[in-house]
Amino acid sequence: MTMLQTDSQGHLRHFLNFDDLSYQHLISIMDTAESFVGITKRSIKKVPLLRGHTIVNLFFEPSTRTLTTFELAAKRLSADVLNFHPKTSATKKGESLLDTLHTIEAMQCDMFIVRHADSGAAHFIAQHTHPDVSVINAGDGSHAHPTQAMLDMFTIRHHKTDFTKLSVAIVGDVLHSRVARSQIHALNLLQTGEIRVIAPKTLLSNHIKTLGVEVYHNLEQGIKDVDVIIMLRLQKERMQGALLPSENEYFQLYGLTANKLKLAKPDVIVMHPGPINRGVEMDSIVADGPHSVILQQVSYGIAIRMAVMSMILTPPQSQ
Repeated sequence: MTMLQTDSQGHLRHFLNFDDLSYQHLISIMDTAESFVGITKRSIKKVPLLRGHTIVNLFFEPSTRTLTTFELAAKRLSADVLNFHPKTSATKKGESLLDTLHTIEAMQCDMFIVRHADSGAAHFIAQHTHPDVSVINAGDGSHAHPTQAMLDMFTIRHHKTDFTKLSVAIVGDVLHSRVARSQIHALNLLQTGEIRVIAPKTLLSNHIKTLGVEVYHNLEQGIKDVDVIIMLRLQKERMQGALLPSENEYFQLYGLTANKLKLAKPDVIVMHPGPINRGVEMDSIVADGPHSVILQQVSYGIAIRMAVMSMILTPPQSQ
């Protein structure tokens, strides 16, 4: 992955994961996003920054929320947007992925937003596209989801400011979660004080500790005195075999309730990448309560994706 995402000056070319990015890259993304947050409050919610550019959403895996926010972000930057639907495309007729990509490239596109069920798909596409085409990973298998992690970091910074003093707990299906992997990498780059993961042993990888986290199997112990709780969605579509006895038992052991939340810091914030399985990952009273910033995450997702697109497609002096 070395230098694939950046050019010789450190300017973003692709955004696939956090492997070869720096602390300053993440800060720059968040600072740029800050400048876009106010656009949503204007009567005309557009800036002409990417006028004349064409962005293609290549979603080989469905996701209403991610697709919608990417499309809205691109349109607010005044880009032209094409949504590519594989189920109705030539890929269903036997055309290879690369053939399809090269056909779309011939239409003079500038960026692919790629979501795929296979880990590494976005990286593969970035390696094989024309040098003038950039790629953003919108989620690949159980590997990475960097823009989701960035909007989570942006949400945390908005409420907590200094990452070095924070204790952050990530709770749930860490094994299958591309979001959790990206969150951990981002939190480490931002020099977060403490990162905890809380899950049953069946929902953790064997090498999870090598990522620089503290592992807990008890929710009450794991969330005690933390500043941020990030609840994860159970990735039931990616599970093979009986990794959980039942959803009800999972909720009893790992579901976040109002009483359990009292163990965290009084000003704790609760996050979730969505969609929430209410009554499984958390109570509705928590999801809709005063500590929840879940809807803010959705709103900030537009600003973060605008930031990443604009940083990639416009030279630094034009931003």
